[in-house]
Amino acid sequence: MRRAPRRVRMASVNLLLIFQPEVISGMHPNNLTQTRRQPMRCSVFTLVAVLALTLLWATGAQAVRIKDIADIKGVRNNQLVGYGLVVGLDGTGDGKKSKFTIQSLASMLEKMGVTVNPDDIAVSNVAAVMVTAELPPFARSGGRIDALVNSIGDAENLQGGTLLLTPLKAVNGNVYAVAQGPVNTGGFSASGAGGKAQKNFPTVGRVVGGALIEREVVNDFNARRKLTLALHQPDFTTVARVTDAINGVFYGNIARAPDAGTVEVQVPEKYINNVVSLVALLEGLSVTPDQMAKVVINERTGTVVMGDQVRISTIAIAHGNLSIVIKEGVDVSQPAPFSEGETIVAPNTSISVQEDDNRLVVLNEGVSIGEVVKALNALGVTPRDLVAIFQAIKAAGALQAELEVI
Repeated sequence: MRRAPRRVRMASVNLLLIFQPEVISGMHPNNLTQTRRQPMRCSVFTLVAVLALTLLWATGAQAVRIKDIADIKGVRNNQLVGYGLVVGLDGTGDGKKSKFTIQSLASMLEKMGVTVNPDDIAVSNVAAVMVTAELPPFARSGGRIDALVNSIGDAENLQGGTLLLTPLKAVNGNVYAVAQGPVNTGGFSASGAGGKAQKNFPTVGRVVGGALIEREVVNDFNARRKLTLALHQPDFTTVARVTDAINGVFYGNIARAPDAGTVEVQVPEKYINNVVSLVALLEGLSVTPDQMAKVVINERTGTVVMGDQVRISTIAIAHGNLSIVIKEGVDVSQPAPFSEGETIVAPNTSISVQEDDNRLVVLNEGVSIGEVVKALNALGVTPRDLVAIFQAIKAAGALQAELEVI
C-alpha cells in the first residue's frame, strides 16, 4: 500500500524531465534530492491540467520569440563616416564650382610628393563623396563590411569610378575601418541634346566588401553578470509576460522589469562565462505581446489601419456623398447683317445635385474588427470615407481605441 505514492512520485519526476530538461539539469543536486523526499501532494488531474496549459502556452497563435520583440542592451551597430574621392569617372565628376574637390585633390597629391597649384587643376573625372558604413557588433579586425558612397558635389554620375583609401571614423573620432574599391551604382544615366535616360540614382553607389575593419569595439560579453533586454514597443503587459516566461523556465526570480520597456536578467551560476548559451535560450522563448487598440489614419493617401483590439460602442452610422456639379456657359445672340442691332451675351448656368441614398447601419457594442469592417463595407464607403467616419465616431465617444493621424 505504501508503494503506490512512490510510483506516482517517480512518474511526476519523469514528466518534469520530459518537459523541463533545462530546469532539471540546472537544479542543484541537494534541491533535487529534497524534492524527491517530499510527500506527493498533487494528483494526476493536476498534472494533466498543467500539461494542457503548457501546450496552450507553447502553441499560441500570436506567440513570438523574444528575439523578435526585444534587443540586448549594448549589442548594436555603430555608425561610421568619412570623406573621400572617387576617381576614374568619364567626365561626369565635379566641375570647377566644387572648390573643395580641387583642394582635396591637391592635398592628396602633395602627400604623395607632387606639389601642384590648386588653380592649375581642372579635371572632371574626380568627385568628392561622403562614405558611410555600419560597424556590426562583435566585429573583428580584418573583417569586411559594405560602404555607401554619396556624392556631395555637382558630379553627374559615379558609374565606373573607384573610391580611394578613405578612413572611416566613429563619433569618438577614432578610425575603425578604411574603405577603398570600385563603386557599384546599380544604374545608369545617359543624355543627349534633346533628352535624357536615367535609372536609379547614379550619384549614390556601394563598395561591396570595400571597408576593412581596423579596430575592434571592446566588449567582454561573456563576462557579464546581468543582461538587459529592451523591448521594441514598451508595454507593461508585454514586459510582464516576458518576465514571467523567463522566470518560469528557471523556476526562480532571475528576471525583473524596472519599467515598461526593460527586463533585467541576472545570469545564473550555470551560465557564468557562458552567457552566449543563456542568450540563445532566452531569445528562443515564446511570448504573446499585448496589442494596443489603435486606429492609424493617413489622410494624404486615404490609408486606414485598425488593430485587432479595436472596439466600437453601439452607434448608428449613415454616410452619404453629396455631389454638386455646376457648369457655366454663355449664349450669344447676334443680330442679322445691316439690322443695326447689338450682340447680346447671356450667361447659361446648369446645376445638378446628386446625393447617395445610404441607410443607417447599427454597430453593436463590443463587435470584433471583422464585424466592424463588414458593416462599413455594407455602407459602400471608400478608404477616404473611412477617414471621416472614424473621426466622427471618435468625436461621438464611441471608438474605444486610440486614433492616430499621420
